[in-house]
Amino acid sequence: MNQSQSMNQSPVATPAEPLEYQPGPGVLDDVRDASGALKPGWDYLLGSIGNLGAAAMRQREQKARRILRDDGASYNIYGKPGSASNSWALDPVPYVIDSEDWARIEAGLVERSELFNLILRDLYGPRDLIRHGALPPEALFSHGGFLRACQGMQIPGEHELILHAVDMVRQADGSMCVLSDRTQAPSGAGYVLENRTVMSRVFPSLYRDSHVHRIASFYQRLRLKLSSLSPSGDIPRIALLTPGAHNETYFEHAYLANYMGLSLVQSGDLVVRNGCLWMKSLDGLKRVEVLLRRVDDEFCDPVELRPDSRLGVPGLLEIVRNGRLVIANPLGSGVLENAILLKYLPNIATQLLGRELRLASVQTYWAGDDRDLAHIVQNIDQLIIKRAWRAGGHASVYGGDLDASRRQALLADIHRHRYHYVAQPRLAKPCIPAFSGTALEPRPKLLRTFAVATDSSYMVLPGGLTRIATATDGQFISMQEGSPSKDTWITASEPERILQADLAEDSPRSVPETQANSLPSRVVENLYWMGRYAERAEASMRLLRTVFVLLNGEDPISPEAQRILLQTVSETTYTLPGFTTASPEQLADPEQELLQIVRDGNRSGSVRSTLESMLRAAEESKESLSTDTIRVINDLRDALDDLDADLVGGLASAPEEALDPLVTALAGLSGLTQESMIRGVGWRFMDMGKRIERALQTITTIKGLMTPVGGEADQGTLLTAMLTAMEALMTYRRRGRERRGMELGMELVLLDPSNPRSLIFQLARLEEHLQELPRSDPAAGELDEEARALLEATSTLKLSRLPHLLQISGHTRPEMNTLMTQLGALLREFSRCISDKHFDHRSGPQQLFGTIRGVG
Repeated sequence: MNQSQSMNQSPVATPAEPLEYQPGPGVLDDVRDASGALKPGWDYLLGSIGNLGAAAMRQREQKARRILRDDGASYNIYGKPGSASNSWALDPVPYVIDSEDWARIEAGLVERSELFNLILRDLYGPRDLIRHGALPPEALFSHGGFLRACQGMQIPGEHELILHAVDMVRQADGSMCVLSDRTQAPSGAGYVLENRTVMSRVFPSLYRDSHVHRIASFYQRLRLKLSSLSPSGDIPRIALLTPGAHNETYFEHAYLANYMGLSLVQSGDLVVRNGCLWMKSLDGLKRVEVLLRRVDDEFCDPVELRPDSRLGVPGLLEIVRNGRLVIANPLGSGVLENAILLKYLPNIATQLLGRELRLASVQTYWAGDDRDLAHIVQNIDQLIIKRAWRAGGHASVYGGDLDASRRQALLADIHRHRYHYVAQPRLAKPCIPAFSGTALEPRPKLLRTFAVATDSSYMVLPGGLTRIATATDGQFISMQEGSPSKDTWITASEPERILQADLAEDSPRSVPETQANSLPSRVVENLYWMGRYAERAEASMRLLRTVFVLLNGEDPISPEAQRILLQTVSETTYTLPGFTTASPEQLADPEQELLQIVRDGNRSGSVRSTLESMLRAAEESKESLSTDTIRVINDLRDALDDLDADLVGGLASAPEEALDPLVTALAGLSGLTQESMIRGVGWRFMDMGKRIERALQTITTIKGLMTPVGGEADQGTLLTAMLTAMEALMTYRRRGRERRGMELGMELVLLDPSNPRSLIFQLARLEEHLQELPRSDPAAGELDEEARALLEATSTLKLSRLPHLLQISGHTRPEMNTLMTQLGALLREFSRCISDKHFDHRSGPQQLFGTIRGVG
């Protein structure tokens, strides 16, 4: 049973199970104050959830999971076997903070962001903090996040730090303590928005009656701030730079890009030309003036920073230096993630702000300081040891968890690399209630929230991303370890005044027309291949289902007809050599090979491999797909996960039924793209891919089944197989009341313009699409290469005569074979020309070159 099926089942009726939250003795509780009374907001929340009961909460939890799944919300856990995409985990009990408490936290966060903005400007400017002794020079120059190439580079205006994220934990006295700051490419804001969208749908009354502060204005403010950074002063093209679909937080990259109307780009979508940054789109190069990056500093420019990076754009730093591009956050801002700063932050705040910070930071010991080093050595069993900057392969460790040999090895490394290590006490994390499926259990939690620069100061997101441990006694909270998340509710005593911009938090922001009408070539190419792979998988499964039915049918088929069918399966699925070189014994017992063609993901051309390729292409173009399309894609992924279990029993257990959910989901996907997708350039290329692949599959099937000539019974079997696989058998039977036979069957699949699966239908649709694509400017009257190939294919097919094609010579139909070979070659040439011109830019539209030459 797949996930969507299990979610749609009604839970078994059970007696009402009241839900009470009793954390028990010894648990640090964030729900009650020092006197033991429930904090404001929690009494109403816990009372409402308690009245719902466990059974109703399970239903709400299932609904939340279903919404997250339908939205495609995922968090990719590196190194986890199986699918790379993992569903985002959301606990249905929100974390509540009342407005009065939040006002104190908010004031401290604004102050902290202002301080870090000043620190960033100083470290890449005059460095007064070092000259005046507030920060040791070793703390800066030994840090991996300090980029000397960024010295002197500043964003116009008052703010260098555009987006600032802070991880906090509540202390026993009720105050918040900051554990770390995220300033390079802070993640999580997109998940906050998704969590809020889900919770407002799952608990609409509870959400409304709790007077929760809305968060939409934060994202609007971020969009406005990015627009204000335009070097030219005009409305800029803003792009969000993502490492790609395999990044752990790729879902939120696509989600935020869609929500705020940004172009989602990868490094290959961008190029530096004539001192500016350009996005390679289908209709030419489009200048990008503001870049919101989700790629870490050192990977952004392989020329000046990390030469082995494939995530950045060569020459990016130079155009930033010249003022032609603004990046948020600016390159080099990773220096603020220096944990050593926490040790010196009180003195730095006094020097830059003239006062101490409202929010304390966790006590930090730096091994570069002699006294701190001695403390670390003496108390390593009670300290968390970590690198001063985040780096792969250097996870934090708790000294008390190490055996003697590992502890000695760590101490030796600390002495060798003193400037690289810090130590912090292990703070107890207070607990809040989480739903376990049957009860409310206490779980330790962390809160991450965000601040965005405004014209004068900073605006703090009224809420944040709360993460909880997987168990009551778990102190290690990490999304990479599967820690669930919570929505964070900042509650007021009365309804919040609603601004017009906040009316629909899950509605997309308006997108400038010039930005909405162009897509990166990479996205269009992935849509094209998504269409091709979807059609290839569907055609393969339709033929396989037909073969399974014929092999298991009551009417026996001859060994020769079975050989032709099986060889056509290998040729159509591209799983060569397969049955084309099989011995008579292997052809007589085809079960193992057929099942491998269906489920072997490591075999190119198999059903699983083709569908996985389609899913990857869909993931890479996710920002262009509707919610309903993503829902169907998730259905496909679920059905694919269940494929092996459904095939148990082999050919003896009707394997064609195992393919039915996949075929149905692909048919649903095809219907959505035809009926619910705007006829923009993305849809056009997706449909072109579908038409090209359907034409090639039709040609291969006809060539495999209709070119060989056998006995009359075999001819009937093969014709029936072809018409069944192409969904034309019922039409053939209806029309066959007047005439039947090979000629009618071939007319249906080759020349019938009313049959959406006929070859002529595909060529006509491709001609329509070709007329709408950007064109180069060849000599007057001269056709482009792709137009020439398509015209030749269409003319050749229309000029063919069925009686001539069906003529037999020996045991084949040579004219049929020649025509199919010729048409296949022309369609592949057409596909190559389309790819070269629009994806690889080997022969780009004239507009592209005109744009490059016109750059000043």
